[in-house]
Amino acid sequence: MELKLPKYDFKIKKGSAGKDVIYDEFRKKYVVLTPEEWVRQNFLRFLKSEKNYPASLMSVERKVSVNNMIKRFDAVIYKNGKPVVLIEFKSPKVKIDQKVMDQISRYNLSLNVKYLIVSNGISHYCCSLEMESQSISFLKKIPSYDDIA
Repeated sequence: MELKLPKYDFKIKKGSAGKDVIYDEFRKKYVVLTPEEWVRQNFLRFLKSEKNYPASLMSVERKVSVNNMIKRFDAVIYKNGKPVVLIEFKSPKVKIDQKVMDQISRYNLSLNVKYLIVSNGISHYCCSLEMESQSISFLKKIPSYDDIA
């Protein structure tokens, strides 16, 4: 599937179950190549290669407790030991709508990051959150790692 991201090379092979798997350089293992995973791998590579986000400060598919329920976020970026960016990935076939924004906002209740990013590989949205004023600003572009607080 064609994404609105730069093209990158990935290690893709057939897994033991006969499904395509892709090497995830952030989790250091092969994972099943779903449409959402394709978006995740391309977008994280974009952050690393184009926006200078250190791979070592990206946490992928970790559990978080939301209202006493265990959920799994797609990616979190750390800076100075604190989470600052929360990312939600969707398949290119999934429209980014209010439901998706509500989902990432719920995940953020326990993390309290400054930036939320949502991408289906075609549409990318980045919000800056101001906790004190409780305001949200949609940014025109994804900030570089040096520009995030």
